[in-house]
Amino acid sequence: MSYRAFTYLAAFVCAAVVAAPAARAGEPRAVIELFTSQGCSSCPPADKLLGEFAHDPSLVTLSLPVDYWDYLGWKDTLALHGHSNRQRAYSLARGDRDVYTPQAVINGVVHVLGSDKAAIEKAIAQTRENPKTLALPVTMKIADGKVTVYVPAADVGQDSAQNNAEVWLCPVTANAPVAIGRGENTGRTLTYSSVVRRWIKLGVWNGQAATFSIPLSDIFDTGYTLGDIDRLAVIVQSGVAAKPGLMLGAAQASLR
Repeated sequence: MSYRAFTYLAAFVCAAVVAAPAARAGEPRAVIELFTSQGCSSCPPADKLLGEFAHDPSLVTLSLPVDYWDYLGWKDTLALHGHSNRQRAYSLARGDRDVYTPQAVINGVVHVLGSDKAAIEKAIAQTRENPKTLALPVTMKIADGKVTVYVPAADVGQDSAQNNAEVWLCPVTANAPVAIGRGENTGRTLTYSSVVRRWIKLGVWNGQAATFSIPLSDIFDTGYTLGDIDRLAVIVQSGVAAKPGLMLGAAQASLR
């Protein structure tokens, strides 16, 4: 290779590195939401893939079991009706009618087949082309029996959609093995990763610095105990629950 060719190549590589969207140190690259069901025979590969993604600390992985397949003969033991509503809300926000399992929603704006690793990674790169994606350095602290979330001030510009964001806290079970007794996966014992057990709205962020706090004892519900929860995830998402949008910030903290 000539010196001139080498110089051009080096300049090209440097330009590509500068242009490529990248997460800052400690900043999540993506929030991956997987809509899945114990009654879905095509879901286990996606559930396994989410478990692999969960080992990457730069990813916030959330498994959201839905209940609309329960009529097939097996009632999903981890499903929340709110997850089904959330998936439909995403569909309405996008303006399509794409609601299926396994479906992965990346950073609140792009959906792909939940078992397609290449498509998920492509969606992560695509969504990070927007400089506002997960740009808020959200912090979460667990101490003195309470959870405290801090969202800093930011210039949201003239985009009114970015002026109204909701802050949600999710208790998460790292691994939940389930023996399936009926339906399409009958006879199988499947392990579900990063299962969201509840959605707790902490408040609204409007561009001004804000601190949200909740007693640790208030995050638990009748459907699970403290021993079932391995970590907490918090998201700051533009829009409202009925019309969710871009993920502006996220953080997670271990309870183990």
